[in-house]
Amino acid sequence: MSAPHSDFIKTVTERGFMHQCTDLDALDDLAAKGTISAYIGFDATADSLHAGSLVPIMLLRTLQKCGHKPIVLMGGGTTRIGDPSGKDEQRKMLTDDDIARNMDGIKRVFSKYLTFGDGPTDAVMVNNADWLNDINYIDFLRDVGRHFSINRMLSFDSVKLRLDREQPLSFLEFNYMILQAYDFMQLGRSHNVSLQMGGSDQWGNIVNGIELTRRVDERQVYGLTVPLMTTASGIKMGKTHGGAIWLNEERLSAYDYWQYWRNTEDADVGRFLKLFTELPLDEIARLEALEGADINEAKKVLAHEATKLCHGEEAAVAAAATAQKTFEQGGFGDDLPTADIPKGELESGIGILEVLCRVGLTATNGEARRFVQQGAVKVNDAKSDDARRQLTAADLNSDGLIKLSVGKKKHGLVRAV
Repeated sequence: MSAPHSDFIKTVTERGFMHQCTDLDALDDLAAKGTISAYIGFDATADSLHAGSLVPIMLLRTLQKCGHKPIVLMGGGTTRIGDPSGKDEQRKMLTDDDIARNMDGIKRVFSKYLTFGDGPTDAVMVNNADWLNDINYIDFLRDVGRHFSINRMLSFDSVKLRLDREQPLSFLEFNYMILQAYDFMQLGRSHNVSLQMGGSDQWGNIVNGIELTRRVDERQVYGLTVPLMTTASGIKMGKTHGGAIWLNEERLSAYDYWQYWRNTEDADVGRFLKLFTELPLDEIARLEALEGADINEAKKVLAHEATKLCHGEEAAVAAAATAQKTFEQGGFGDDLPTADIPKGELESGIGILEVLCRVGLTATNGEARRFVQQGAVKVNDAKSDDARRQLTAADLNSDGLIKLSVGKKKHGLVRAV
């Protein structure tokens, strides 16, 4: 295409959000002429989103900052089925109570990144259960289902993946792409939505919605996808060996969130600064050009800016101060994960494996045992490789604390109470 006319297409192109787009020139012209409404759907499969959802979240934020209207579609209806895209087995079926609880947790994430309200560019949150739950099945088959070719549906990657691996694909899941297409058409009618965005694994579903809207409503709409994110070493974005990088603080502390970004691989720094911060591109170019030990300063900037967006300026500053105190000064940072253990338990002794779990440095006793046996665990900065070790009151320092470390980057405290 020629140079973009609209701030939105220019920004998403320059900052690396763009993967695929239907009729990019026409969408660019539409965005240049006035306000467009665009949506991304999020199924409520957990009570928080994780960092793997940050690219679409930041895309919605970018859309709003460029003068357009973001629609957050909560999949209260489609979560009852489960999206087969990118999955080689059926998702766990959730109850209506599970879905409602998960939606409450997810809603809190979006309030950090988007401005909601009644204005022309204020974000709106809608729930597809409002129209999917009351569908008349026969009418739906007649009015919507007739526009879908089974032959074409079998060609989509989300279906082919399961069939090629000889994994069962239920009829329930097979209907998901039809329901998502119907969502697009419904939002076009109710909220004048002209653009659906999502991860690249959603391309087939998005194209289905465009085709359905064209055939039924004779209306031109568009689709745009972002790349599915992996780190330079091939790890899926938002996942670590210690678990998901959740966006809600009750699932992951602001300090651990800061540390995740601080530990970014060197090769990812520039790309992540473009996607997950709002720093100017010339400043990002300066930071990503740093080499050797200096690249760590760029990582600290990334950690601060990403944490500021998710948890606020105060939390980002506190996390940096804790990291400096813990790593550079050898002290105990105030925001380290801490487990309060009664003095009585410590006086009689408590196993190191249990303590590592209670502090949150390991998920299970088995994981804790492996780290201890590998020599990765330290107690008060001294290596501890005995999985039968008991921590006692004798391990407390003068402040009534025990410092635990797993590897070089995970630290926590035991506090006697």
